[in-house]
Amino acid sequence: MWPPYTYHHLLAFLLTFLSYVLLHSSRKTFSNVKVSISAQWTPSAFQQNGSTSSLSPGETWVENKLFADAGEATLFLGALDSIFLFSYAVGLYISGVIGDRFNLRYVLSFGLCGSAVTEFVFGTLTEWLHFYNVYFYCILWVINGLLQSTVWPCVVAIMGNWFGKSGRGFVFGLWSACASVGNILGAFLASSVLKYGYEYAFLVTSVVQFAGGVVVFFGLLTSPKEIGLSDYSETGLRPVTRDTDSQRPLISDDEDELCDEYSIQQRDEEPEPQPKAIGFLQAFCLPGVIPYSLAYACLKLVNYSFFFWLPFYLSNNFGWKEVQADRLSVWYDVGGIVGGTVQGLISDLLGKRAPVLAISLLLAMGALVGYSHSPNNQLVNGALLAITGFLIGGPSNMISSAISADLGRQEALQNSQEALATVTGIVDGTGSFGAAGGQYLVSLIESKLGWMCVFYFFIFMTGCSVLFIIPLIYGEIRSLCRDSQARTHQL
Repeated sequence: MWPPYTYHHLLAFLLTFLSYVLLHSSRKTFSNVKVSISAQWTPSAFQQNGSTSSLSPGETWVENKLFADAGEATLFLGALDSIFLFSYAVGLYISGVIGDRFNLRYVLSFGLCGSAVTEFVFGTLTEWLHFYNVYFYCILWVINGLLQSTVWPCVVAIMGNWFGKSGRGFVFGLWSACASVGNILGAFLASSVLKYGYEYAFLVTSVVQFAGGVVVFFGLLTSPKEIGLSDYSETGLRPVTRDTDSQRPLISDDEDELCDEYSIQQRDEEPEPQPKAIGFLQAFCLPGVIPYSLAYACLKLVNYSFFFWLPFYLSNNFGWKEVQADRLSVWYDVGGIVGGTVQGLISDLLGKRAPVLAISLLLAMGALVGYSHSPNNQLVNGALLAITGFLIGGPSNMISSAISADLGRQEALQNSQEALATVTGIVDGTGSFGAAGGQYLVSLIESKLGWMCVFYFFIFMTGCSVLFIIPLIYGEIRSLCRDSQARTHQL
């Protein structure tokens, strides 16, 4: 039976959900406007269109010498994806440690607002000033990766503070749809203003993200302790005798009113000691962290390849308009939303995560084969995308959220050490290293061998993600069998 949830649980759920929705919507913008950027960065656009009404003067290309053709531009776009993900991965290892040692609200707000400013400069300001420079783009994308890396460990840690393990698979499965919802929002916003120029897509999403960072700074409660309650447990919420004003957001309720609202009886208890943040190497060696991190490196490579390259693939492979490709790509995210929620609920009912992941990923290998042979039909393609998203996006959401929270609050810590943000950073950081290397490989394989070989590469990496968690699958299946036998004997 799940413990009762309150208004403050809902507020924490919604604000952390909103934070990552806005982050991913701005991140998705880059993948949705790649065709427009590629055209803007190559002089061939002038020769093909015979008009410079929507593009910069031709002399710009003589001065900056960006790319001679679309092929070179595509390789650079893949390199930018890899640069972003490598810096994002490095940042995750650092941000997780920072998140366990500093106020999560401050770190989260800084990451959201700083990233919004960087994206505005990258996509909007440079275009308005007609300033095009490869090295400047690379530096901005490194900074953007580092800033965005602060967000995920913080939001997962905050959710872990508010929601106990009971029902966590379903709650986190539903909550982890934030990335997919952000992708859908980003695709919608980008396609709505793309006709005015790709710089306006960056402008809209960066402004909305900055506003979200301000809301989070003033409104988010990072832990029940901030309103005079101890950390959430399976038995409910308990009052604590002291609270620190430095941790309290500017918008909060009076502590006495909260105590009346929950009808909590005060008990004479010793104040709970402040948990000590765990070391990075200690967190890395916790049971299950390394296998899930390696599995997520393979899985995130596939998932983020769809994220970064799907609109580009649909536009180039089937000849569909960029706006049509952007909107069709959201079906992959719709499948991921449903997959994460349904598979999280099933894992809660079983009490095990790894077997559910394994079944989904094995089916995903077949789905990838099917999608690679999709006909030139948008209805069929959308249906296959939704199935593929369900089987790939669902497990990806589970590992990055519910499983990371499980690992950061496992019994080996004995509730005496703070490790949630650090473990989340390790898992997502390792996954991002895999995804970073994969993005350049995708552009390289596509340019040399074609898209079909790219899909074979995805199938191979999905199989590797299953191999890394085989020991965990075996252990959890044995545990399920023992539990089943014990219930049979009791009957």
